[in-house]
Amino acid sequence: MRRALMRERLREFQAFIARQARQAPEQAGAFHQLFEAVHKPGALDTKTKELIAVALAVAAHCEWCIAFHVKQALDAGAKPEELMEAAWVAVLMGGGPSLAYTQLVEKAIEEFTSQES
Repeated sequence: MRRALMRERLREFQAFIARQARQAPEQAGAFHQLFEAVHKPGALDTKTKELIAVALAVAAHCEWCIAFHVKQALDAGAKPEELMEAAWVAVLMGGGPSLAYTQLVEKAIEEFTSQES
């Protein structure tokens, strides 16, 4: 059986956020408010914002961020091709290390679009 790395990263991140909401409610609450304010559609729609977040996650070399934002982007209607194009923008700006993290975008797309849960 194939290991679902990005699904696991997403579960780890969600568990971490839940712990932080209990351990540091003021800080976690403030971050959640910022997330909600930035995330809601404005001049950019949610899908576009998530594609930007995917590119930034790749550039920042954050596995958990990649998992979270690829899932959010897919849920917002992004196509795999759009996700990979956003990742390539990160490679343009971040070079070889960002290229290495782009493989996690591929893994996340594969895991989150597969019919298995």
